[in-house]
Amino acid sequence: MLTRKKRLIQWGIAAVLVLDVALLIINFRLTAQPQTPKAELGLLRREHALMAADVARAEEIRKNMPGTDRQCDTFFMQNLRPSGSAYSSLVSELGAVAHDAGLSTENITFRQHSADRRGVVEVEIGTVVNGDYPSVVRFINGLEHTDGFYVLDGLALAANTGGQLKLNLQLRTYFRA
Repeated sequence: MLTRKKRLIQWGIAAVLVLDVALLIINFRLTAQPQTPKAELGLLRREHALMAADVARAEEIRKNMPGTDRQCDTFFMQNLRPSGSAYSSLVSELGAVAHDAGLSTENITFRQHSADRRGVVEVEIGTVVNGDYPSVVRFINGLEHTDGFYVLDGLALAANTGGQLKLNLQLRTYFRA
């Protein structure tokens, strides 16, 4: 009885393998057939339409470049400080935002990068602020609403003592050269 079940299972597996090989051969023959010229022409027309749409988008971008350049220049003039007096105004602005939020700041550090081709100077700012959670939220909100342009890169809890938070902040801002 046991050998009969084994034989039956072996025959079933053999039948499945033969069927798999047959389907593999059929699949290979169907994919190996060359495309008709009509199908190739349709494929080429679709590719041409996609490329023509890409070229049209590129020409539209090129046409709008002078307007984009003007918008960038306006943004730079309105939102980026001139580098001459930038550090003093930066320290006073950060101090004012922290004071208004009810925080104290310590150890403000700056790391300036060289100007890029448009004359924009990136400055990384590191500082520690002390206060309660609502004050930290007000501080971040205050940064968002200042006239300066700030990017908050990192916020790390340094200590938590007596309900007061001590946070390490990593910010970035930019100056006009």
